Amino acid sequence: MKKVLLTALLVLWVTVPVFAQKKRVAILDFDFGTVHRWWEGNWDIGKGIADLVVTELVTDGTYRVIERKALDAIMAEQNLSNSNRADSTTAAKIGKLLGVNAIIVGSITQFGTEEKGMKIGGIGGGWGGFGGGKVGTSKGKATVAIDARLIDVNTGEILAVAKGKGESSRSGLLLAGGGAGSGGFGGGGIDMGSKDFRETIIGEATQAAVVTLAKQLVAQNEKLPIVKVEVSGLVADVAGGEVILNVGSAHGLKAGDRVSVQRITRTVKDPATGKVLREVTEQVGEVEITGVEENSSTGKVSSGTDIKVGDLVKSL
Repeated sequence: MKKVLLTALLVLWVTVPVFAQKKRVAILDFDFGTVHRWWEGNWDIGKGIADLVVTELVTDGTYRVIERKALDAIMAEQNLSNSNRADSTTAAKIGKLLGVNAIIVGSITQFGTEEKGMKIGGIGGGWGGFGGGKVGTSKGKATVAIDARLIDVNTGEILAVAKGKGESSRSGLLLAGGGAGSGGFGGGGIDMGSKDFRETIIGEATQAAVVTLAKQLVAQNEKLPIVKVEVSGLVADVAGGEVILNVGSAHGLKAGDRVSVQRITRTVKDPATGKVLREVTEQVGEVEITGVEENSSTGKVSSGTDIKVGDLVKSL
């Protein structure tokens, strides 16, 4: 009987799937300081392309990508601006604060037509209410070239590089020609993830460059070191089977994570000084995170029935 039971347990053990830990990355807005600015308005193509890269990486699933809210919060807390985004030392510092394996910084080296002399004309109106700016009116194929670097957050070392280049499949106006529909874009805050943008020749070239770059980043994921994120917080509220914690995305938590809930059962102090030497705890349950904000998160109790406000929350 014991032999049969042992065999059954061994079979169960070897058939349980093992999931590799996904490596965590954050992506800073791409730098585009060397690009000829042929548009007017507040169009940040560096943020737009970074968002497109995020979408590609999240869709692929190889990496866990830190949400922009957490990244923006760290940037604001450290009083950093977009002018710091290409600096390896600063990028590593941001990545370490976010608890990621690596930070991705990138540059846009080409964003326009292949022609040398580009004329600028005013095309107003357009899809989605974008207007009041100028767009390129010269005919030609659009070309976009970007590059990125994976930076070790502990050493600042460049672990890998990736490049992407895309060209439109047809000639036309940069933002208003060749099958993209009627109307045009101005130079305002253009949504580079929108269908209207993708149908322009510059949108086609941008998407092709981003897809190529993202594939190279995915192919080099083994070069990233594994960093364990240690979460430490407190239970702030309990209502039935739901809890609220005082730690969130800024501390490395994401929806789907599981944390241990522990309670202090004994405090050990130095008899000579009264200083706390250690706190003895016992696990009272586990919580699965269902939603996160910057400094708080919500979750459902997956085990345990006696979780209370003030209990400790630790990484499993």
